[in-house]
Amino acid sequence: MNTNNLIENIFNINADNQQQIIEQVFSFQFNNNPIFNQWCNSINYTNQNSNYAFLPISFFKTHSIKTTSFIEQLTFESSGTTQTINSKHNLKDIEIYKRSFTNIFNETYGNIKNWCILGLLPNYLERNNSSLVFMVNDLIKQSNHPESGFYLHNYKELFTTLTKLETAKQPTILIGVTFALLEFAEQFKMKLQHTHVIETGGMKGRKKEVTKNEVHTILKNNLGVKNIHSEYGMTELLSQAYATENEKHICPPWMKVYVRSEDDPLDIKKIGKGVINIIDLANIYSCSFIATDDVGEVFEDGSFKIFGRLDNSDLRGCSLLYL
Repeated sequence: MNTNNLIENIFNINADNQQQIIEQVFSFQFNNNPIFNQWCNSINYTNQNSNYAFLPISFFKTHSIKTTSFIEQLTFESSGTTQTINSKHNLKDIEIYKRSFTNIFNETYGNIKNWCILGLLPNYLERNNSSLVFMVNDLIKQSNHPESGFYLHNYKELFTTLTKLETAKQPTILIGVTFALLEFAEQFKMKLQHTHVIETGGMKGRKKEVTKNEVHTILKNNLGVKNIHSEYGMTELLSQAYATENEKHICPPWMKVYVRSEDDPLDIKKIGKGVINIIDLANIYSCSFIATDDVGEVFEDGSFKIFGRLDNSDLRGCSLLYL
């Protein structure tokens, strides 16, 4: 199989050829990913009713998940506590990740060069192997705006920058981890008219437990915006889904979400409530078929909501840890 052609097909996927490309990727990974192959065989997988086998996401903690043999260009690692084992995602070609998140951003928000990008990611900036930091850093570079940049705990400087950008009516995106956005919004109340606020999840014990609705209400009231956007992504994926309204995340064409029953992990449905399974075709050299630990609902149009996480799953920094 010519993988270069397959990659091109993935990023030019449409409704007419989606099923065919998914089947090609599944076959490619079944035959070239030893861990995925062993998993499929262990559950006696057979392709029935257009369902696929999904690798438990915990395997990224315990195994090197690679399709074909290669020396990785880069390894992303999840954040965690001292009691957890972090997931690792080995990348054969970092350009695939860049292409994925750039296309998704441009499709969701328009040309990146029209935006100023501000990243409020204090705990992630303290690590050098975060997929989120890599993405935001690259988007900052692509925006080429002189005010684009990262902020750690310097909330006053962020307030000054946002005020300047608002005065200039500059379209701006403030993307941040939830606890930092809450801290900033509580200290500096604003009325943002030209800024989208995107929360990436992540409380990590910094705040008392609050619901996602409560988080969004606080941010909307304190920052004066109509909607709070959300980004759904994780170390184990090379694609993101954004929710710009109604907390419904929209997948790019090469990403598809299913739900499975918590009691029967092989009971997989296209719509309804349950535990989330994801097909991310950008994971061409790791595994595109992942059974996550996130609980949510998938709707008829393919969009989805996230409610929280399974009770017995480890904390993961990029996930929504507030229930």
